[in-house]
Amino acid sequence: TACIIYTSGTGGSPKGVMLSHGAMLTNCSGAQALLKNLISDLDEIRFLSWLPLSHSYEHTLQFYEMGIGAQIYYAESIDKLLINMDEAKPHFMTAVPRFYDSLYTRISQGLKNQGKISQILFAATLRLGKKQYYNSKMTVLEKIFNNILKKVVRKKVNKRFGGSLRALISGGAALNFEVGLYLTALGLPLLQGYGQTETAPVVSANPPEKIKLDTVGTIFKGTRVKIANDGEILVSGENIMNGYWNDPEATASTIIDGWVHTGDIGEFDDDQYLKITDRKKDIIVNAGGDNISPSRVEEKLNIEPEIAQSMMYGDFKNYLVAIIVPDKDLALQWANDHGKKPDLASLIKDDDFIKMMKDVTVKVNNNLSAIEQVRKFLLVEEEFTIENDMMTPTMKVKRFKVKKKYIDQLENLY
Repeated sequence: TACIIYTSGTGGSPKGVMLSHGAMLTNCSGAQALLKNLISDLDEIRFLSWLPLSHSYEHTLQFYEMGIGAQIYYAESIDKLLINMDEAKPHFMTAVPRFYDSLYTRISQGLKNQGKISQILFAATLRLGKKQYYNSKMTVLEKIFNNILKKVVRKKVNKRFGGSLRALISGGAALNFEVGLYLTALGLPLLQGYGQTETAPVVSANPPEKIKLDTVGTIFKGTRVKIANDGEILVSGENIMNGYWNDPEATASTIIDGWVHTGDIGEFDDDQYLKITDRKKDIIVNAGGDNISPSRVEEKLNIEPEIAQSMMYGDFKNYLVAIIVPDKDLALQWANDHGKKPDLASLIKDDDFIKMMKDVTVKVNNNLSAIEQVRKFLLVEEEFTIENDMMTPTMKVKRFKVKKKYIDQLENLY
């Protein structure tokens, strides 16, 4: 055993994962194969690190970075990430989906304050960028215009992030497809990957030569993956853990016949790209026995600019309800526009504000099946953060902690 790294504890107490040298080096080998074409022409390679060094991804990645002689810059905080990108001018940066969600909201909201010409150029960039992603046929004029937009719009967007970006890497949770497509169309290619501490940690990632944003990519070199009968993703190879520190029972229930049972549900597409559909433990089973993916609904809620965070609830219930944290800046702007007291604590009790948020959920519900729809919601002022122990260091919601805090109010919605 080379090290012990603790899990994030989204579903309970963190466990100490024992990883070998071979496990981490196998992952480094996979990263080398993945990024070789993106770094082959660079004299110096710059990475901006944001995740904590105690996190398994950042822990393993630093060995890959040192192995290729890259420069590693450490971001001061998530709030200063954009400033630090301008300072470091990284070629690569890893962040979690929540950062990309906020980036999407910031860019799309900022666009509303731009002039008409800027908005037209931006819309054209998105339209042609999406056509390019889907390999849709372009006319000669569209090809010429798209090349012009690369210099006029996409280069300008890249410059806001340091000007040297080759790829943004997303991991730690599911990336919203619309967010990924939006940023990719703007010239910020996103490589979504998948893994967990128990697999040292990367299992798969999107190859830059063929990105499929609705997947977590192809399986890393030296790793084997199969799908169990119930849809659970099983992983084997030198990259899997030796076991949990001082916890033989948990080890025996996680590693069975040499395969790590990840607790994630997934499938392979026709190109052998892995798709994650949900966490096995997170799936909500309603009163009718239907299995519902909470993360799918939360993704659709969180992409709305009025909503900062959300969490679904509804095990063994007749319908789903949600905890919603409103976006503070937009809420206060709404208050000023409607002659209300600019205070979030007051707004979440205000009938007009609640009606506005209800309209947002109705809009989301229009794109959901009947059993997935949010029938009622609880507005809360306090964000889920690492500091209040509602989130992990990789910005995943600790569902059991949130439920424990708001259980009485959630039950009152039924």
